[in-house]
Amino acid sequence: MDPLKATMMQAVTGMQLQSRRIDITSQNVSNADTPGYRRKVLMVEQAPTAADAFIATRVELDETEGERRYDPASPMADGEGYVTSSNVSLVTEMADMREANRSYEANLNSFRQARSMYQSLLDILRR
Repeated sequence: MDPLKATMMQAVTGMQLQSRRIDITSQNVSNADTPGYRRKVLMVEQAPTAADAFIATRVELDETEGERRYDPASPMADGEGYVTSSNVSLVTEMADMREANRSYEANLNSFRQARSMYQSLLDILRR
């Protein structure tokens, strides 16, 4: 495969992966105050066909327990009167969001650079 095309395909795959990470993180942030909500985690593995490519294989739930608080009046309370809150940490989610955003930008810059190199090649061939 053409190295520039391979670079562009890897950048596209990276942007898709980071876009999915941003989506999962935004779901976690929007449900941070929902009692009993479990944080979603995107599992990423190396693609079987390309040595440098990664794919998002599945979304799993973080099994960490949320904080329990005593609120017997809540309809979400268990038999003992405790409500289990979400296990989402906004600090962790914002750090993940920032990392995914920067990785997306890096892949976008890589794609733009490969496209620019293709354009330069076409300009040379036109002469």
